[in-house]
Amino acid sequence: MLGLATTATATTTPTVAKNRVLCISGRVQPGFVQWFQSSSVAFYHSFSPSLRSNFCPVKGMAEVDTISIPEAQSQFTASGNRQALISLSDKKDLAFLGKGLQSLGYSIISTGGTASSLENAGVSVTKVEQLTCFPEMLDGRVKTLHPNIHGGILARRDKKHHMEALNKHGIGTFDVVVVNLYPFYDKVSSGGIEFEDGIENVDIGGPAMIRAAAKNHKDVLVVVDSQDYSALLEFLQGNQDDQLFRRKLAWKAFQHVASYDSAVSEWLWKQTEGDKFPPSLTVPLSLKSSLRYGENPHQKAAFYVDKSLSEVNAGGIATAIQHHGKEMSYNNYLDADAAWNCVSEFTNPTCVIVKHTNPCGVASRDDILEAYRLAVKADPGSAFGGIVAFNIEVDEALAKEIREFRSPNDGKTRMFYEIVVAPKYSRKGLEILRGKSKTLRILEAAKNKKGKFSLRQVGGGWLAQDSDDLTPEDVQFKSVSGKAPQESELRDAEFAWLCVKHVKSNAIVIAKNNCMLGMGSGQPNRLESLRIATRKAGDEVKGAALASDAFFPFAWNDAVEEACKSGISVIVEPGGSIRDGDAIDCCNKYEVSLLFTDVRHFRH
Repeated sequence: MLGLATTATATTTPTVAKNRVLCISGRVQPGFVQWFQSSSVAFYHSFSPSLRSNFCPVKGMAEVDTISIPEAQSQFTASGNRQALISLSDKKDLAFLGKGLQSLGYSIISTGGTASSLENAGVSVTKVEQLTCFPEMLDGRVKTLHPNIHGGILARRDKKHHMEALNKHGIGTFDVVVVNLYPFYDKVSSGGIEFEDGIENVDIGGPAMIRAAAKNHKDVLVVVDSQDYSALLEFLQGNQDDQLFRRKLAWKAFQHVASYDSAVSEWLWKQTEGDKFPPSLTVPLSLKSSLRYGENPHQKAAFYVDKSLSEVNAGGIATAIQHHGKEMSYNNYLDADAAWNCVSEFTNPTCVIVKHTNPCGVASRDDILEAYRLAVKADPGSAFGGIVAFNIEVDEALAKEIREFRSPNDGKTRMFYEIVVAPKYSRKGLEILRGKSKTLRILEAAKNKKGKFSLRQVGGGWLAQDSDDLTPEDVQFKSVSGKAPQESELRDAEFAWLCVKHVKSNAIVIAKNNCMLGMGSGQPNRLESLRIATRKAGDEVKGAALASDAFFPFAWNDAVEEACKSGISVIVEPGGSIRDGDAIDCCNKYEVSLLFTDVRHFRH
């Protein structure tokens, strides 16, 4: 195979020096085998499994000789028996697969633990080393990286010279390859794994076999998911030649390897630079559900879960459990995410109600029932048909209140919601909510972990940033006006500031006594957002706190002065305008406290 040094004929006995290696290609007769076994030659032979069991691995390779067997003795049809190669880390439904393939007449070639499991299930197996005549080595790093394996996978059946090459070297073809990979993702995401252990869990041979089979999918069926075993057996049983089926399996195989490699890449980057923004980035997404439509009925849509290592046990709406109700829609996911992100910011018992991703009602109270009523009262019209979120358990009493509460607008209309989301539910609370409506979606979610990676798509690219995790405890509220705020006013300012970071820019929130009274959002002109917020707050604006997500570009005859005239007692904003002095002077004139945070909360 590597070189021709000696030629044997039917009438000659080859002379081979001791301590040399002999590589044989072709079919040999038993007498020839006995001659080798009695000689001092380390040998390698590539041929059919029926003879290969008589030979054993190469022990050394100082020099190599090749003997050509006469044509009459070396004929071997590489495409004879149908063969399946199976090598699995996750052995779910392995016995079902093995027995199914065996019943269809497939010879099964397998590795290590997979072979043992098949044998224990009563399935006949040829071990890989019997094909390669080479033992598993380097602590399992080298098992299947061999021409006898990859040649049988990659050879194109429609290429005459490919098949001649297999026949020449006595290599059989594989018709089916079933492989899954070392559990790298589970190992490194479980926490506490040493770097060397992580490296050892990087699969090499598995991806090589998967990629080879997927590339040659016209001739080789490749399976990486146990859920496809039944479809595979049905396909084989029908003796079909559906290239679309083969292509789908090939796509799945390449995607499987790509996701695996992205996990390795993500983990290894964190072990090196540690920078959150690597030079290149792959985000593995897994389809969770096909949606009825997108933002509008004419748009098709789907929902994917982020399988990045950074998202393991990181909480969020994507991993929420749905206990009841209609399937989630595209807009449901957006609104539920906004409500959950907002309510999770608060430490005291809090209710948040969201409509079109903006909080229209927020209230914190020791009594969560009161907090819920106040959140609805802030804007009953917007709350109707919205998403209601809590940061504590929904028990029987709260569930009854959600089910029976009437709109403050008329005292008659029972409040309707698309979604209720909370960290947990009591058994009775869940039972009551299920009785409110067949369509009410009930979600149980885990709080988002801080420090997440935020991605947003623009045409032809993605924007990446840290999540906005700052809370009032992380920020200094600096008094810059002549009148310092009272303790209660400072608390109101902090509450309003925490609310306004979740409102679309330009954003204004008016709050008092841990309750949002009004908000203005999404206006190009900050003055218009202020007017919307004060209108919603009504007479309760007097003595309340006002928070702005960004600085006020103008003060006199603009937003700051209008806020002061409305009766606001304290204003909190980032500061940073070239006209900050005007804002300070205006607040001093009306004896309103002004706080700067040096932190902006734009939300586009």
